[in-house]
Amino acid sequence: MTGTRIAALGHHRPARVLTNEDLARMVDTSDEWITSRVGIRTRHIAGPDEPVDELAAHAAGKALAAAGLTPADIDLVLVATSTAIDRSPNTAARVAARLGMASPAVMDLNVVCAGFTHALATADHAIRAGSALRALVIGADKMSAVADWTDRTTCVLVGDGAGAAVVEACDEREAGIGPVLWGSVPEMGHAVRIEGTPPRFAQEGQSVYRWATTQLPPIARRVCERASVAPEDLAAVVLHQANLRIIEPVAERIGAVNAVVARDVVESGNTSAASIPMALSRLAERGDIPSGAPALLFGFGGNLSYAGQVVRCP
Repeated sequence: MTGTRIAALGHHRPARVLTNEDLARMVDTSDEWITSRVGIRTRHIAGPDEPVDELAAHAAGKALAAAGLTPADIDLVLVATSTAIDRSPNTAARVAARLGMASPAVMDLNVVCAGFTHALATADHAIRAGSALRALVIGADKMSAVADWTDRTTCVLVGDGAGAAVVEACDEREAGIGPVLWGSVPEMGHAVRIEGTPPRFAQEGQSVYRWATTQLPPIARRVCERASVAPEDLAAVVLHQANLRIIEPVAERIGAVNAVVARDVVESGNTSAASIPMALSRLAERGDIPSGAPALLFGFGGNLSYAGQVVRCP
């Protein structure tokens, strides 16, 4: 039987860094107010000439190089994003063009903050079904483009970036991507929104906090059960990097007592679909997760959607 694994990772953050002190000169806020409420100290902000597909292509190129592959080796490109301006060509097609690919299948997925884990599961399913051999799975968002820079409760959260994974077929005995558990709470979709013309990011922060900290830990433990991995055996927990006040209690309630918990939000802010692959890539780059070690990936947020799986670190 065919299994799948993550062969390599890559990430990209724009050069411009926006600090809490910078934000204090823009809106009524302070470093103390931001760090005490969301734990963020800096975030990276793309310029007007850096579209989402450019961020995605940079991360994808690094993942390909790390895997020792060329663009011609990829037959499926999946991009999770909710901040692309244009509807067609989609972001995946533009990434394929930037990388000089020949004829891959190209699809965008919009599941907002849970987009990458949904896209990873979709690639896993496609490869297991024989529809693809190797896939580029990318999470990329330019949240600064949809931020309301006059709203101190939301503009302090957002950052821009991209993360990518090369996913390939392997023997089932060497499979490194566990079964996905996914779902949503449709009646609470209003709690996190990117709406209007021009589109703007807004959320009901307390509702999201209560939902995430109470409802998600048991779901995340069920993800571990599906992968036959006990929470205490996890080497890493990589949650959507929404807010440090959500990440830390959720990770604790999962019971992953021996795991490294990704806290990339402190330096990168909330980058929506980019947050999980970027955080995972940075942990792997630093050597914080041994090759082959199990890591829980768990995305949640927009639409009040969630998706998670246990993967083996490349």
